[in-house]
Amino acid sequence: MKSAFWNKLIERLDKLDPGSVQAQFLRLAAERGMLETIFHALREGILVLDAEGRIVYANRGAGKLLGMDEAAAVGQPMKRYVRDIEWERLLRQDEREWTRLASREIEIAYPEHRFLALYLAPLENPADGRTGAVMILRDVTQDRGRAEEVVESERLNAILMLAAGVAHEIGNPLNSLGIHLQLIEREIRTLPEAGTEPLRELLDVARGEIRRLEQILAQFLKAIRPSQPNCAPHALPELVAQTLETLAAEIRDRKIVVAVEPADDLPPAWVDAGQVRQAFFNVIRNALQAMPGGGVLRISFAASERLVGATFQDTGPGIPPGKMGDLFEPFRTTKTDGHGLGLMIVQRIVRDHGGTVQVDSLPTGARIQLNFRRDDQRVRLLAAPPAEEPVP
Repeated sequence: MKSAFWNKLIERLDKLDPGSVQAQFLRLAAERGMLETIFHALREGILVLDAEGRIVYANRGAGKLLGMDEAAAVGQPMKRYVRDIEWERLLRQDEREWTRLASREIEIAYPEHRFLALYLAPLENPADGRTGAVMILRDVTQDRGRAEEVVESERLNAILMLAAGVAHEIGNPLNSLGIHLQLIEREIRTLPEAGTEPLRELLDVARGEIRRLEQILAQFLKAIRPSQPNCAPHALPELVAQTLETLAAEIRDRKIVVAVEPADDLPPAWVDAGQVRQAFFNVIRNALQAMPGGGVLRISFAASERLVGATFQDTGPGIPPGKMGDLFEPFRTTKTDGHGLGLMIVQRIVRDHGGTVQVDSLPTGARIQLNFRRDDQRVRLLAAPPAEEPVP
């Protein structure tokens, strides 16, 4: 569609003297320069394509999103930068096909992994009547991530409501069993000592099974009752040492060698000690269970400008590629006696602390790194200036 200014200019062109013509062209040049400045200031990518799908114009935003030099891209086929769309076929479609194809999301890997919303509209060149297209690109990576978090949160809430019901139904019978075992123990005390030893052994086994069920129930409750961390400065090596002390008997029984690298200059982390010990417990116990015939668990520490982390690397069989995507899914486990909540709880704890979880499957085992915020990098409030004395 021609602009009103352009129409008037064409109608009056034969009536203008050379000076007026020059003034009008200077005005056009100024308007073009202003439009160029506006287009380059936009974050969205704007591209104009000709009838063959070649780039006629690209703004700076398109260059950043697609990793190209916008000036050098002029004349290049669009499929060189976005390969998922048959541009030549698209530019020959009728209006109904445009409506169907002109708005979609695409995924690109260069210059970095992004999701882009792509909008296309037909464009007619007023000079020769040839058709083309104008394309607008918008980065929706963060929007997509937030949408996925909402879906994950809703799904998790539904699962945790089910877990709450299960925990309640299990908790009541466990309490009743504990009370009845106490009554049985009292009755055993009234029997002759010689014949009570087998009964006491059976009683100890029953109590051990109840403790195991209570531990599973505690895992459920930690998942369905997330609490905000009560943070303070803590040294991660000390929290790891305390966790290893809790698991000392199991480490010894499984013939596991634990090698902890020194971390003398490691800055403290801003964490809730109890919650982080729970995360370390789950990760270490998973590593122990991955090495039933014995092995080595190496624990190291590292710090960046913003985070401080602990890395746990075992010598087990590693994680199958098909299972990597299910690691933090509730009730997904490869263990016959597992409940699939351990790593989900780890992820929640680390996320509530503003940290990150990194999982790698190596030829020599699995490696999990838990990163938390450094104490010296958290936001601190400045002291208020002293109040001025009132002027008498």
